[in-house]
Amino acid sequence: MISFFESLFGRFAHDLGIDLGTANTLVYTKERGIVINEPSVVAVNIRTDQILAVGTEAYKMVGRTPAHIVASKPLVDGVISDFEVTEKMLKYFFKKVNRETLLFSPRPRVVIGIPLDITEVERKAVEDAVLSAGGREAFLIEQPMAAAIGARLPVQDSRGWMVVDIGGGTTDIAVISLGGIVTSRSLKIAGNELNDDIVKFARDFFNVLLGERTAEHVKTKIGTAAVLSEPLYMKVRGRDLLTGLPKEIIIDSTQVNDALSKSIRTIVENIRSVVESTPPELVADISENGILLTGGGALLRNFDHIISEATGIPVVIAEDPLTCVVRGAAVLLDDIDFLHRVATPDTPGSYPSV
Repeated sequence: MISFFESLFGRFAHDLGIDLGTANTLVYTKERGIVINEPSVVAVNIRTDQILAVGTEAYKMVGRTPAHIVASKPLVDGVISDFEVTEKMLKYFFKKVNRETLLFSPRPRVVIGIPLDITEVERKAVEDAVLSAGGREAFLIEQPMAAAIGARLPVQDSRGWMVVDIGGGTTDIAVISLGGIVTSRSLKIAGNELNDDIVKFARDFFNVLLGERTAEHVKTKIGTAAVLSEPLYMKVRGRDLLTGLPKEIIIDSTQVNDALSKSIRTIVENIRSVVESTPPELVADISENGILLTGGGALLRNFDHIISEATGIPVVIAEDPLTCVVRGAAVLLDDIDFLHRVATPDTPGSYPSV
């Protein structure tokens, strides 16, 4: 039973929508929209167990820290790998949201996106991290559903919609109809794996070791899922594995495509498999509506064309694909009945009517 004071405080709380991603965390408030979009990175002094930096400031430290400082990502493959650090990261973001509020701010209710196919233990870890960081209630929404809602698809209709959400740690593929997920698949191959592919290619082909941030920069600037008619070129610096000294190389988009081809092929094959296991009536709808691409991976050049060629289905890249999940959480903050229908059943508590 919700107490009178909890109900009263709920009217003044800054309820939050969160996309707790492996690569980036986004936070939305009803009053100000998206207020945080920062890397999911925390810098810790392992001698004192002190948090030195969170988000953008911590990301600047990646690959540049002394031995006693670790700049780590507390989420791996979309799930929490370090509960304590995740809790501190969320607490930091909560405080940052409320920094402009001088008066007492009640604990917020939180709608948070989670990957498909995570275990009950992993769900509980997300809930506990949110509540320990200062949330009053946590409502978990599967990321493809949140992304579809954020892209303003009518997911409660009887028609079928297909969403491919390519994040940092996971690629979630789902067919949605009547407010639920009909068929789905979740892969541990996503943005971070593509970065690793570039690091491996540079090591094997050039005998040069690139940093994680450099590899991501290469992917963003000249990465492509298909060979371009006019290749793009980019200078990058790394460490020569033979001499141990700095070395500059020129890498082109065709080489990057070679590096990424295996992972891209795996994602495309799994999209085909989900289509093949979808009921025929829904496949007909998807063929008409197209496949919606969301997440950072949707921005990789020609990825939509490769998927369309492999499936024979049109592919549409969502408007601002990086924010679809958090925008979906934002919609649910404003529609309590809708939230009840799509929240995962393991989520404790209830969202009271206001």
